[in-house]
Amino acid sequence: MRVKCVLCDKIDTLDDHLPLAKRLRNRPIHTYMCEECHERITRKTEEKKNAKRHIG
Repeated sequence: MRVKCVLCDKIDTLDDHLPLAKRLRNRPIHTYMCEECHERITRKTEEKKNAKRHIG
Protein backbone atom coordinates (compact mmCIF):
# COMPACT_ATOMS: atom_id res chain seq x y z
CA MET A 1 0.00 0.00 0.00
CA ARG A 2 1.38 3.41 -0.95
CA VAL A 3 0.90 6.14 1.63
CA LYS A 4 1.77 9.82 1.72
CA CYS A 5 2.92 11.75 4.78
CA VAL A 6 0.52 14.57 5.62
CA LEU A 7 3.36 16.91 6.63
CA CYS A 8 6.19 16.45 4.14
CA ASP A 9 4.38 14.67 1.25
CA LYS A 10 6.94 11.83 1.29
CA ILE A 11 5.54 8.66 -0.31
CA ASP A 12 6.20 5.36 1.50
CA THR A 13 5.12 1.79 0.95
CA LEU A 14 3.48 -0.24 3.71
CA ASP A 15 2.88 -3.96 3.75
CA ASP A 16 -0.84 -4.55 3.11
CA HIS A 17 -1.10 -6.83 6.15
CA LEU A 18 0.21 -4.38 8.74
CA PRO A 19 -2.34 -3.08 11.26
CA LEU A 20 -1.51 0.51 10.24
CA ALA A 21 -2.28 -0.23 6.58
CA LYS A 22 -5.60 -1.83 7.52
CA ARG A 23 -6.46 1.13 9.75
CA LEU A 24 -5.72 3.63 6.99
CA ARG A 25 -7.68 1.63 4.45
CA ASN A 26 -10.77 1.11 6.61
CA ARG A 27 -10.95 4.49 8.34
CA PRO A 28 -10.27 7.40 5.99
CA ILE A 29 -10.13 9.90 8.88
CA HIS A 30 -6.80 8.43 10.02
CA THR A 31 -3.75 9.99 8.42
CA TYR A 32 -0.21 8.74 7.83
CA MET A 33 2.91 10.46 9.14
CA CYS A 34 6.39 9.27 8.15
CA GLU A 35 8.84 8.21 10.84
CA GLU A 36 11.04 11.31 10.41
CA CYS A 37 8.12 13.71 10.93
CA HIS A 38 6.82 11.66 13.84
CA GLU A 39 10.22 11.71 15.57
CA ARG A 40 10.64 15.45 14.93
CA ILE A 41 7.24 16.29 16.43
CA THR A 42 7.85 14.02 19.41
CA ARG A 43 11.25 15.61 20.07
CA LYS A 44 9.91 19.18 19.80
CA THR A 45 6.94 18.37 22.05
CA GLU A 46 9.25 16.95 24.71
CA GLU A 47 11.46 20.04 24.48
CA LYS A 48 8.44 22.30 25.00
CA LYS A 49 7.24 20.23 27.97
CA ASN A 50 10.68 20.36 29.57
CA ALA A 51 10.95 24.11 29.00
CA LYS A 52 7.60 24.67 30.74
CA ARG A 53 8.75 22.64 33.75
CA HIS A 54 11.86 24.78 34.16
CA ILE A 55 9.91 28.04 33.87
CA GLY A 56 6.97 27.35 36.13
